Amino acid sequence: MMADGPVVPVPVLLCFSAFSRPAAVPAGSGYEVLVQKFLSVYGAQIDVHRKFLLQIFSEEWGQFIDLPKGFTVSEKCKLRLVPLQKDITTLGNLSPATTVFFCCDMQERFRPAIKYFGDIISVGQRLLQGARILGIPVIVSEQYPKGLGSTVQEMDLTGAKMVFPKTKFSMVLPEVEAALAEIPAVRSIVLFGVETHVCIQQTALDLIGRGFEVHIVADATSSRSMMDRMFALERLARTGIIVTTSESILLQLVADKEHPKFKEIQNIIKASAPESGLLSKV
Repeated sequence: MMADGPVVPVPVLLCFSAFSRPAAVPAGSGYEVLVQKFLSVYGAQIDVHRKFLLQIFSEEWGQFIDLPKGFTVSEKCKLRLVPLQKDITTLGNLSPATTVFFCCDMQERFRPAIKYFGDIISVGQRLLQGARILGIPVIVSEQYPKGLGSTVQEMDLTGAKMVFPKTKFSMVLPEVEAALAEIPAVRSIVLFGVETHVCIQQTALDLIGRGFEVHIVADATSSRSMMDRMFALERLARTGIIVTTSESILLQLVADKEHPKFKEIQNIIKASAPESGLLSKV
């Protein structure tokens, strides 16, 4: 059997704002590769908090048109990245129909090492229960479960959309992106788990880089070091990520005491979340 030949680079002209720069991408490159190429070429000039639209120049129409679904690069072409303006009035709003919960690496082997792990298990379980009541998809990761164990038994993963193993720190893997693509209305990700300054931080940055709005649940995330946790949350808040609490998330999702699921959510939060040392600075 003959080996596949080398991947042929295809010349592309990358246009962004008033700039145009020649580059090359492998033949067969699709949307994600092209966006990453724009980011690598233009770097800090692109506001990663915005969503983007990719367009290709059409000789037939003499202007840029939206990139067709399933497009891959096969020949020399001219591409444009168009940032879409975010509606500031909706910033931070949550609704069950546009929200997904990410539960990151809440595993047995972390129990003795993570500060206030019992408290974040308790709060995480509240969030999972709320997701089931409101019909919100839950995606759960486990970091190298062969060595670090499965998700702790206290956390009920019944109904989770997917539970997947990983070795990468970020949860944003191809299978997760595929799962999100099956939920076309998703806009907001509620993220919790461990460790704040590693897997939570890298997942959050990857998500906002893909145009999602990210809410980190402060009372459901921790690290081995409180200093690492504190500076990670401060850094993430400066990037536009929303740092909030479990009760705020659950009440924002029902929005109205007349919501048909309000009483069930109220029962979850009737007892206040643990007031643990997570509030301390170091």
